[in-house]
Amino acid sequence: MSTPADLKYTREHEWVKDNGDGTATVGITDFAQGELGDIVFVELDDEGSEFSKDDTFGTVEAVKTVSDLFAPLDGEIVEINEALEDNPEVVNDDPYGEGWMIKIKISDASQMEGLLSADEYQELTA
Repeated sequence: MSTPADLKYTREHEWVKDNGDGTATVGITDFAQGELGDIVFVELDDEGSEFSKDDTFGTVEAVKTVSDLFAPLDGEIVEINEALEDNPEVVNDDPYGEGWMIKIKISDASQMEGLLSADEYQELTA
């Protein structure tokens, strides 16, 4: 299982990359996609949607289950990965790269400190 050290993680298996410009990129972890199995559909809230930490911002549908996606931070969606509409399996193939889900404008940067490091996330999933 891959857990890049430069990312932050949630207990709900999302990863967060601080883009350094007041935005963050969010997706699901390698562990999560492995547990879900073959992903067949990804539904994301629209650009401009605002949410609070732990609100749902979409769902991931695999062959045998549907799982909610939880916002790791307060923010507003500024971009969605439209490629997932036609190719949801990219989340299985490249969860930390082409399989990203949303980019958000961060409302409260201090919330990044409450997220898990790669080591803490690995302990959670061990």
